[in-house]
Amino acid sequence: MADSRQVLGSGAGIVLAEPRGFCAGVDRAIEIVEHALAKFGAPIYVRHEIVHNTHVVNDLKARGAIFIEDLAEVPPGATLIFSAHGVSKAVQAEAAQRGFQVFDATCPLVTKVHVEVAKLAKEGFEFIMIGHKGHPEVEGTMGQLSEGIHLVEDVADVARVAPRQTERLAVVTQTTLSVDDAADITAAVKARFPAIRSPKMQDICYATQNRQDAVKLMSKQVDVVVVVGSPTSSNSNRLRELAARLGTPAYMVDDATELHPEWFAGKQTVGITAGASAPEKLVQGVIDRLRELGAVAVRKMDGIEESVRFPLPKGLRMGDDGEE
Repeated sequence: MADSRQVLGSGAGIVLAEPRGFCAGVDRAIEIVEHALAKFGAPIYVRHEIVHNTHVVNDLKARGAIFIEDLAEVPPGATLIFSAHGVSKAVQAEAAQRGFQVFDATCPLVTKVHVEVAKLAKEGFEFIMIGHKGHPEVEGTMGQLSEGIHLVEDVADVARVAPRQTERLAVVTQTTLSVDDAADITAAVKARFPAIRSPKMQDICYATQNRQDAVKLMSKQVDVVVVVGSPTSSNSNRLRELAARLGTPAYMVDDATELHPEWFAGKQTVGITAGASAPEKLVQGVIDRLRELGAVAVRKMDGIEESVRFPLPKGLRMGDDGEE
């Protein structure tokens, strides 16, 4: 049975970060799978987790989505969706060769990076990419080229990177990085390669930036921070790290069942945020559990109101092929 004793301090409250949770790219990616299931029926195959959230993935599995890593697992003629993180040119070519009906759920802000890489590569540029090795977005972006793109994960890597030439060099970043870490690494890249070309607008997405800015404000106002997000979610991990770096104890949970009462013993104020792939219902579950542990009031911070929307791919929009 759940522990419902009073753990938090008397009159303890909750502060909700604003914005938090789903971003436009995640909304679109989930909608693509839902629309494909409604239009074509199960099963729908998805390469990699559509977004990095355990609950979202399990919900879509229950509705008939099958998540795979190897395209050889997909039967001929099936409908295939690329995840929000993007894929390499090799994966795109293999999907075309195998004859799948493909819908691309790559976040448009990731696609923007891919387009920039392709454009500058034609002009003879090599690239320094700032990101986390093994993350699917990084694999997708680096896989836009067969050579000439070099990954750096931290400032130390910058000293070791060895492009073939430095006259035409550009920097790109994973969209879900820590804004502060990326700034430090970018500064090191520019110090070593002063003529390197930067993107016209930073690659870190608006939603990542906004959620990190909200945590910076919230961390000063609370005794402990809870980030709702899955372990595989890069932007959720960055939120927890940021709060901890600012001196506030911070924990990341997939849902309310992972909360430990001892985290909140005697605390007066708990801050809650959620990564860009975490549904709001999971935040509400955390709030309910904290109420059981003694939280009384819930206050929403003032913050940026996000109104970005991305259209669905052709063939899945309302009205396509007579769909109402």
